Amino acid sequence: MAGEPRLCDPKPLWRRHYRQRRGDQPSAQRRQLLEQALAGVPPLIPADRRLGLYWPLTGEADLRELAAELPTQLALPAIRAMSGKRSLCYEAWRPADPLQPDAAGVPAPAAASTPLPAEALGLLLVPALALDRRGFRLGYGGGWFDRLRADPPWRSVPALIVAPFSCVVERLPVEPWDVPFDGWLSEKGIEWLQPVERPGL
Repeated sequence: MAGEPRLCDPKPLWRRHYRQRRGDQPSAQRRQLLEQALAGVPPLIPADRRLGLYWPLTGEADLRELAAELPTQLALPAIRAMSGKRSLCYEAWRPADPLQPDAAGVPAPAAASTPLPAEALGLLLVPALALDRRGFRLGYGGGWFDRLRADPPWRSVPALIVAPFSCVVERLPVEPWDVPFDGWLSEKGIEWLQPVERPGL
């Protein structure tokens, strides 16, 4: 693998580097990450809130076993055309519900419903190629989560980046519109950057 990207390097180079690194994670570490999620995430979800899960794409940590712990408290992200433009929203989902590709081609609830308000979510889990210790995430470049979390109600929902610990770096290149997350989940567990108020706890 080529050397570590430098802060001045363009983001596409960072994405290539950490896509490979994430894909090289041993299966045992992938299982450890899932076990950390199963142990640490369900207690964070109040009974009247949902977990914002995600449908894993190639190389992303697969946390779908959380559905067995929270079968009636899940939501999946979906990119929908709303008011003439595409936006990311969360929609209620149960494990038996059918899926179909959303506007970005990612599996999402097939029966598009009214998007959930921010106050319906207790925690968001968001996959990443890499993250830094300030809570900034390296995604795929669409900016969907940054735009969602720029909205104050959504910014108030605790949100964790999901990635292998080998993809945690000191600093990533960031843009003025990037919104930091509250912490991350790796095979070493959950690490919060600062105390987070979690409703109902």
